[in-house]
Amino acid sequence: MAGSKEIRTKIKSVENTRKITRAMEMVAAAKMRKAQERMRAARPYAEKIRNVAAHLSRANPEYKHSFLEKRETTQNIGLVVVTSDKGLCGGLNTNVLRLAVSRMKAWEGEGKGIVVCPIGNKGLGFMSRIGAKVKSNLTGIGDTPHVEKLIGVVKVMLDAYAAGEIDAIYLSYNHFINTMKQEPRMEQLLPLSGEQLGTAEGSWDYIYEPDAKQVIDELLVRYIESLIYQAVVENMASEQSARMVAMKAASDNAKNVIGELKLVYNKARQAAITREISEIVGGAAAVG
Repeated sequence: MAGSKEIRTKIKSVENTRKITRAMEMVAAAKMRKAQERMRAARPYAEKIRNVAAHLSRANPEYKHSFLEKRETTQNIGLVVVTSDKGLCGGLNTNVLRLAVSRMKAWEGEGKGIVVCPIGNKGLGFMSRIGAKVKSNLTGIGDTPHVEKLIGVVKVMLDAYAAGEIDAIYLSYNHFINTMKQEPRMEQLLPLSGEQLGTAEGSWDYIYEPDAKQVIDELLVRYIESLIYQAVVENMASEQSARMVAMKAASDNAKNVIGELKLVYNKARQAAITREISEIVGGAAAVG
């Protein structure tokens, strides 16, 4: 019965694993609901500030912010990559990092310099392994992201852009579509184009206090921060959804493996019992 004992041990091990994956699935489901609520609450704010920025960019033509001016040549590119801090969420991080790497290879082929700003432990670890030049990074965001945590790493990239060290900034993250589908995306943050800001409906006349330059400067920085915050909450909702689906699949697979192992165990046990009965019968016949 040595074989049967090994099978029993395997069954026990898989059952313990299934308990863990089931617990992780339920935790991810609870966090997913909160993350989705946070993401949906941020979307109207992002849309409103986009609308205001669109009007402001056209309301004061005598002042042109550097974020709105396209550089004559693009030699250096900054890439903000949003990933999760933890794993066990299927191919979520792999997909967004694959997209980032493919674009980085294309830029390198064009002779452009690249600096990266990973947000999330998985992205930082990956970029460090491939030898990418990390300009700034942020890890340990937690389950509730705050704009205050993002401001520092964002400012490093914006300052580099304003100083001319970077000619364009791109943002890569997972866009939440629904529980079963998350789409890796890459968007251009700077310079801001008319397509990004959208078309302003009508024309608004503003009274600036203290002056147009200071108001527009502050607003466009807040606008970039809101875009990155929106990307982080979208990625977090995608992470919890992907983790819930992955853990459910793992639990279902564990259930199937347990069923197959029990079938093998019963066959082995039945064979052992049959053999013992045959031995007893054979022994009795020999004695008789």
